[in-house]
Amino acid sequence: MDHHDYVNLLRPALLEPGGRWADLGAGSGAFTLALRELVGPQASLYAVDRDKARLGELERAWRVRFGDAAGLHLLPADFTRPLDLPALEGVLMANSLHFHQDKVSLLRQVGRLLKPGGRLLVVEYNVDAGNIWVPYPCSFERFQLLANEAGFSASRRLATHPSSFLREFYSAEAFLNTKDTHLPACASTAGTGAA
Repeated sequence: MDHHDYVNLLRPALLEPGGRWADLGAGSGAFTLALRELVGPQASLYAVDRDKARLGELERAWRVRFGDAAGLHLLPADFTRPLDLPALEGVLMANSLHFHQDKVSLLRQVGRLLKPGGRLLVVEYNVDAGNIWVPYPCSFERFQLLANEAGFSASRRLATHPSSFLREFYSAEAFLNTKDTHLPACASTAGTGAA
C-alpha cells in the first residue's frame, strides 16, 4: 500500500478538520500522515509508540510532507498503560489491535481517552485466524461485537483494501457511547512497554 491507499481507507469517515487525535501504535506513521491529511493543519496529533526510532522516522516524514512538525506530538509509550493525554475527539488504531488478545479491556481503556461521543478508527486484517506476525487478528464482524461490549456503538465498515498477506484490510469506525463519561487519563508512561 502507499499513502494514497492509507488515506482512502480513512477518507469515508468524513472527518471534521481540527481536533485532538491519537494514533496508538503509530510506528513510522503511515496512517498518522494519512490522518493528518484528512483532519488538516489545525489538528493536534499524538503519535504513540514504544519505538522511539520509528517515531523519529515519522517526524522526518511529517516534516518532508508538511514542511514542519506543527501539530505533531510524539509520545514514546506503551498504549496499553494509562497515558497522559488531553481528552480526544478521536483515536486511530491501524494494525495495532491484532497484537492484543484481550481486546475488550484494551478498547475500554481507549474509551477513557475519548470525549463522550468520541470516535475510534480501526484498520485491521479482515480475518480471525492469526499467525506468528499477526497473532490475534480481528475481522470486522468480530470488531463490531467487541466494540459494542467495550462501550462503543454505531460501528460501521468504512473501506477495504486487498492484502497479499492475509486476505484484505478493512477500516472501521465506532463511537464511544454518550452515556459513558470520560475518565481522565493517568500518569504518563513515556518510554515504557510495547505498542
